[in-house]
Amino acid sequence: MLLSNLLLALAAIALALALRPWRAATDLPWPALALWATLPLLWSVDRLSAMPVMQPLAGSCLLLMMLGWPLAVLMLLPVVGLMALLTDLGAADLLQRLVWLGLVPVTLAMGMGAGLRRWLPHHLFVYILGRGFFATGLALGCAGALSALLNGVPHGLSADDVMLARVLAASGDAFITGMFVAIFVAFRPQWLATYADRIYLPAK
Repeated sequence: MLLSNLLLALAAIALALALRPWRAATDLPWPALALWATLPLLWSVDRLSAMPVMQPLAGSCLLLMMLGWPLAVLMLLPVVGLMALLTDLGAADLLQRLVWLGLVPVTLAMGMGAGLRRWLPHHLFVYILGRGFFATGLALGCAGALSALLNGVPHGLSADDVMLARVLAASGDAFITGMFVAIFVAFRPQWLATYADRIYLPAK
């Protein structure tokens, strides 16, 4: 799976670079930077706590909502570099976390968000509940399940235990993301790159 993970990462990074998101990244919202700074700790929680069954919170889908897909993908790369300094994770484990906690969930969430925008009404609550909560939960749940299926589970743990832990972690991530998206829509919509009043609050 090392080669597959590497190819997935390279494809996502190449596409993100081709889109040149830094052209629009002149004023990043401070909550996005604060979340980005905490991601190395969130992604390393199982190793830092010495509890392999404790599944990391991803946080990547909230970063996607605030920054958009291309910039979120590129900003996940330094996260792995800091993790290498914080933990004793090897290159294969670091790559696996980059792909399955970051790149795959944000890509799935982006696709689900595009589908919701295409096929459901452009309503404020569709954005908050659909993209903020349900798309995040499904994206992270699917990514966790695929990771367990393709990469296996940590030594000494059963697949059932890991899957349950990943479902719970995905639910927690979805709740946190949905909550912050609702707050930002109400008070600071400019902090959400995936939101626009002209789409979700059309003039009557």
